[in-house]
Amino acid sequence: MRTVMFLQHTDNRPELAQFDRYPTRLGVPAPHVQRADPTVWGTVDSKELASFDADGFVIVEGLLTPAEVAEFSGEIDRLASDPALRDDDRLIVEKSSNRVRSIFEVHQLSAAIAELVREERVLGLARQVLGSEVYIHQSRVNYMPGFRGTGFYWHSDFETWHAEDGMPAPRAVSLSIALTDNYPINGSLMVMPGSHRTFVPCLGSTPAEHYRESLQEQEIGVPTTDDIAVLSARYGISQFTGRAGAALLFDSNLMHGSSNNITPFPRSNIFLVFNSMENTLVEPFAAPSPRPGYIGSREFTPLSA
Repeated sequence: MRTVMFLQHTDNRPELAQFDRYPTRLGVPAPHVQRADPTVWGTVDSKELASFDADGFVIVEGLLTPAEVAEFSGEIDRLASDPALRDDDRLIVEKSSNRVRSIFEVHQLSAAIAELVREERVLGLARQVLGSEVYIHQSRVNYMPGFRGTGFYWHSDFETWHAEDGMPAPRAVSLSIALTDNYPINGSLMVMPGSHRTFVPCLGSTPAEHYRESLQEQEIGVPTTDDIAVLSARYGISQFTGRAGAALLFDSNLMHGSSNNITPFPRSNIFLVFNSMENTLVEPFAAPSPRPGYIGSREFTPLSA
């Protein structure tokens, strides 16, 4: 495995040299890196998580009840229509349609979501996989309206969190909770089972405040078409479909993406990222400065039920 040395600095004092085991945002193409870190850091004692290590994801059916789906759907509708958030940086709009695409830091904006992230049925999943206490690295609501909803190109979240936030290792998991039915036709998430074991270095350098563009449409920090062809041939592609209330728990390095939604059926989800307390952020590995805290939190407070 290739390594690149970097220096961490605190108050302008150099510390011991550390090694970047996942170099990215490079000037020339580089080979894929086979992951040395575990996928499951703890002890999985739940049958529903049995395939997580091999696949890098699991689908949790019925995480929310129909009544809770209705409650949270009303909550995210309230947030999307809140005039006080219209000039808030945490609200991201579609580049073409000017419609709400995402709202970040929703566990700070919604008391109901703040309570949800601490419930054992949610928090317990992350603790089992990560084998430690955890905190919220990022929370958001994603909206994909009908007819003109824009998808997300293939990417590994860890590549961005490593490059731009300073997350040292892929010891983080995401939980996407569906608030609408996910069909194969309405832009539901596609994943490559097993791709979490392969890190794909990306090309390009990270401009200052890159997040302002990338949250609308990411062009830096994405794999090449050749990368995607190689990975899809090796791992195949699956899709997260199912009823509202189901959830997808997936590894931070899992390759995933979604297509545009040209159907009348909207898609929305609550998206929670849990990072291990033993994997807290350092300086970015491939960006001039860290992204704002509402995108990559630097408040390392462990969650408790």
